[in-house]
Amino acid sequence: AGNISCISPECPPGSCPSASPANCCSCQPVKCSFQGHTYAHGTRFSLDGDDCTVCICQGGEVECSFAPCPVLDCPQHQQHLGPGQCCFTCRDPPDPAGCFVDDNGAEFPVGQIWSPGDPCELCICQADGSVSCKRTDCVETCPYPIRIPGQCCPDCSAGCTYMGRVFYNNETFPSTLDPCLSCICLV
Repeated sequence: AGNISCISPECPPGSCPSASPANCCSCQPVKCSFQGHTYAHGTRFSLDGDDCTVCICQGGEVECSFAPCPVLDCPQHQQHLGPGQCCFTCRDPPDPAGCFVDDNGAEFPVGQIWSPGDPCELCICQADGSVSCKRTDCVETCPYPIRIPGQCCPDCSAGCTYMGRVFYNNETFPSTLDPCLSCICLV
């Protein structure tokens, strides 16, 4: 009678437990247990609440790395990191929603009319974000104008009525009752 000798085959490195006795070197991939979850070999997953870290199960071990971000083709002031995002994205430049005025940094919405300091100058914010200004010419002139702060043109309508005659502000006139008296209209 002869001797029987059994030898296990030499499998390539990195082998894992055999799936079937007939095919001893092919194997079922080892699963990974990570943070209370089980993952199949080759599975990619993100950590709970962290989409910025990508993990993969390989040979029974979990390898994690940061998700790669694309190189952006926009200026830094247009780059935006939204809530829950891992990578910056390019934000489209905003459409002009108004006009910026350099001297004081104020912003005005399209269609807004304002006076930049001189009450005789009015400016309007155009739809393209530009500012258009025009001066107001006062057409009414009167000998004794009333200047009102913040108003461009003087008020000529106010005056005094004396003995049926209208006198303007600061206008002097002789009294009809006593020619020695000089009167003045004060509004």
